[in-house]
Amino acid sequence: MMELFGLPLETIYLYGLVISGVATILYLFFGDMLAGIAEGVPFVNPTLLFSFITIFSAGGYLGELFTAFNSALIAGFSAIIAFIFVTLLNVFVLIPLSNAEESLVYKESDLRGRTGTVITPIPAEGFGEVLVENLSGRIAKPATSFSKTDIPNGKKVLVIDVENGVLQVKLYEEIENDIQGEKKWI
Repeated sequence: MMELFGLPLETIYLYGLVISGVATILYLFFGDMLAGIAEGVPFVNPTLLFSFITIFSAGGYLGELFTAFNSALIAGFSAIIAFIFVTLLNVFVLIPLSNAEESLVYKESDLRGRTGTVITPIPAEGFGEVLVENLSGRIAKPATSFSKTDIPNGKKVLVIDVENGVLQVKLYEEIENDIQGEKKWI
C-alpha cells in the first residue's frame, strides 16, 4: 500500500472527494459573491475545477480500493477519465446553458410588429389574451384591441404597441385590407 505525507492514498483521495464535494455545494450557494474574482482569471472556471477534482478523487479512491494496479497508473487513468467527463460537461451542458440564458431574455418593446394568435377573445373595450411565438418559445400576454373592435378567438393579430405589459393589437385581416386599399390609391 502506497503512502503520501504519511497517509494511505485511499485516505488522501477520500479527503479530496469530501473537500471538493463540500466546496462544490458552497460554490452553488455563494458562487455569485465570488463571480468577480473568477472574472480576473478567465481561463479558470470553478465549476469545472471542482468537477475535475471530484471525479479524479472518486476514480482514484475506487481504483485504490478495488484494484491491484499501480498507484501511478490509477492516478493517470483517473485524471484522463476526469478530463473527459469535465470536457463533456463543459461542451454539452455549461456552454449551451450560458448561450440559452442570453437568448431567453426579451424586452416588451421587442414584441412590437410581431404576429400572434388570440387565445382569449378580445372585446372592444376590454382585455383578452394573445399568444406570440418566437424562436425561444411562446409568450402569452394580456391584450386590448387597438382599433376598439371585437377580436374573436383564434384570429391572427399584429402587435401595434405595448403599454404596461398589455399588448395593443389589431386584427391582421384589417391590416391586409388597409394595405390593399393603399395600393389601389397608388
